[in-house]
Amino acid sequence: MAERVLHGVNLSGWLILEPWVTPELFAGSGSLGEDTLAESLGEDVYAELLLRHWDTFITEDDFAQIAQRGLNAVRILVPWYVFGDKGPNAGYHLGCLTQVDNALSWAAKYDISILLTFGINPGAPGEENVISVGGSGHREDLLVVLSALAKRYADWPAFFGIEVANNPVAQHRRGFSVVPGVPLHVLRNFYRDAYAAVRNEAGPRPVIVFPDAGLPGAWRSFMAPKRYQNVWLDCHLYHYSDHVDATGPAGTRLLVNASRKTLKEAEKSGLPVMVGTWSGALPFADSAMTPEGRIALERVYVADQLRTFADRPAWFFQTWKTSGRLSGWDSRLALSSFERGMLV
Repeated sequence: MAERVLHGVNLSGWLILEPWVTPELFAGSGSLGEDTLAESLGEDVYAELLLRHWDTFITEDDFAQIAQRGLNAVRILVPWYVFGDKGPNAGYHLGCLTQVDNALSWAAKYDISILLTFGINPGAPGEENVISVGGSGHREDLLVVLSALAKRYADWPAFFGIEVANNPVAQHRRGFSVVPGVPLHVLRNFYRDAYAAVRNEAGPRPVIVFPDAGLPGAWRSFMAPKRYQNVWLDCHLYHYSDHVDATGPAGTRLLVNASRKTLKEAEKSGLPVMVGTWSGALPFADSAMTPEGRIALERVYVADQLRTFADRPAWFFQTWKTSGRLSGWDSRLALSSFERGMLV
């Protein structure tokens, strides 16, 4: 199954709410995240909102449309509280195991591969100690949930693999200062233990993916293929915040070259390198450019990125859908002008 080249989309904002995907769910609450939304609405109202969203935002029809577009893979962000009160320390969080089961069943029906991505971001603000050995971390709980996910889905036909974190931030030096994040040795140790947890329950078949944590060149000789099977490295290639004048083709070429440089650095790991998230969003807001002109330039940029990713084992556009139909982020718009042959 690992030999299949995956061209797919993320299902962002589905099982973990994100205000940029569905701002209407956060309107009037004063919240910019799911934790504060729950506090603002109250447990009962929050639960009702969440269940309605889960059942309506992504349905079997979305999987049918994804396959119709020529895409063959979906990357699903799964929260650490996926098992609800049957898992560790769920608190007020609701479990969403039924929704994950549904997704795997729909995917099998439409020949879509599923990469489950564990929704933690170690080293990011608010989650600095989530995989720390001591302190306020929940390392062992996270490994328990990863093991349970691997055991549950090991034999499901659509289950391709697990990515053991979503968007970790590694601590690193920049000039004379240190950028906050999780120390690299702590992250590496967590990755090794996560690998063991998944392999112990699911065997050698599923691919296990590790994010590069923003340091694509830091993984040389890590998880050497002689000792570890089916391990991939993931790069997230957003450029919307880059300091580049992207008001014309010359600027978009600079962004694409930045993607190529990142992938070349990541290849030094010796592991297959995939692109877990990317978008068509450009880093400018030029009042002189019409919305139509911006969308046209985004499409040029997307086409160049697709060519850059042509030899990758997998890429996943960010994301399948947004309620506001954001042109650079919603695949239904960003990929709409491309023939199936460019996506398959």
